[in-house]
Amino acid sequence: DLELACHPFPHCIIRNFIGEDGFIDDLQKELLGLNFNEKSNDLYKFKQSVLFQQFRPWLEGMIGAELESTVDISCAKYEYTVLLCHDDELEGRRVAFILYLVPQWDSSDGGTLDLYKTDISKTIVPTRNTLVIFEVSPVSFHQVSEVLSKEKCRLSLGGWFHGQSLERPPRYIEPPVTRNPHIPRDETLLMEWVNPVYLDISYQEHIQGEFEDSSEIQLKDFLKDKFRQVNEALQLSQIQWTKKGPANKCYDVASLENLPECIYGCWELLHSEAFFLLLSNFTGLRLHYLCPSDDDDDEEQKTKENVKQDEEGTSAEETTSNNNRSAESTPKCSGELRRWTHGSYTLLHDGEAARAEYALDWDTDFGGFTCYVANEEDEELLTVYPEDNSLALVYRDKETLKFVKHINHKSSQPSTDSSRGRTFYDFSIVYYE
Repeated sequence: DLELACHPFPHCIIRNFIGEDGFIDDLQKELLGLNFNEKSNDLYKFKQSVLFQQFRPWLEGMIGAELESTVDISCAKYEYTVLLCHDDELEGRRVAFILYLVPQWDSSDGGTLDLYKTDISKTIVPTRNTLVIFEVSPVSFHQVSEVLSKEKCRLSLGGWFHGQSLERPPRYIEPPVTRNPHIPRDETLLMEWVNPVYLDISYQEHIQGEFEDSSEIQLKDFLKDKFRQVNEALQLSQIQWTKKGPANKCYDVASLENLPECIYGCWELLHSEAFFLLLSNFTGLRLHYLCPSDDDDDEEQKTKENVKQDEEGTSAEETTSNNNRSAESTPKCSGELRRWTHGSYTLLHDGEAARAEYALDWDTDFGGFTCYVANEEDEELLTVYPEDNSLALVYRDKETLKFVKHINHKSSQPSTDSSRGRTFYDFSIVYYE
């Protein structure tokens, strides 16, 4: 009944942990009678309530390390939900534990404890009266897979014993996606792709007014008939997809090489000079030099001063500095063509907070929904729900982060026009002034 293993990280499974079945039954009834407080964010959505500590001396002897008297224990009740990949590392956490209080459970019920290396390396099916313990470390990545059973309750006691944390290597900082200026394409590209309703100047002014009021807007039926062509071409096998993640993201990204012609044409549209100008008209942001700015008066004054300075002579150092500022202020964008299936998600990430900037997010989603939250806050500021052929624009400041909610098991059920599960695609582009 005891299993010790070091792969993918040190862990222990103890079956029949508590000797009295009657005690387990009473404990389960008592826990189910508690008032659970619902909490929801990008890592979990489950019901929990705080309890008390036990068995620290025994655990100290097993791991050969001194533990503090502080222990966190809570009760988790998973119903049709998931706890995405994470490492449990917070200051002081030394050993994590889970005691399962479930009925007869099968892997088909979901809710497995999945241990990661670079991908899922080991899966533990919950078993009643089984205790799982593992060392909290920089590599202790794990998840609770989505609970699929409607009839069964995945109830457990879990928490952490505290002690001196293991030394953490420098945190990996993911390199940012390359930003590029627009490519030279004129308005004929817009007329070829975009619904003519959105090319009307007066309607663009109306859109800008709504966007300035709420900092977000969703434009439906944005593309013309070419949308259908793009949608069909996304199914072609010639597209090369690369998996992103784990642990803070899990989705597929398309290589820009060998894209079908119509998909590459859509990619060019989103990076074109004409589209930058269109977004400026939609939002009032200065994404094109023809777009007026609130700072124009200041710029005019600076221009006069520069002319006067030129007459008097400008040093080489000053000229270089001015050129650098001009390059930095050039509007740019970065983006991906993404594929989403059951189990795909993105999480909030420390690196994103460190690199936060003012930006305009552009999404055309076919699955999942995007949540915007304030940095270091749980409350959602905005939720953007996906809709076929819709353009979602969101202005994001330095204190706002975003993530895509986990795509659940319902997406894997056959659609009305296909015997296969659903696959979703989006072009996700971030534009910078």
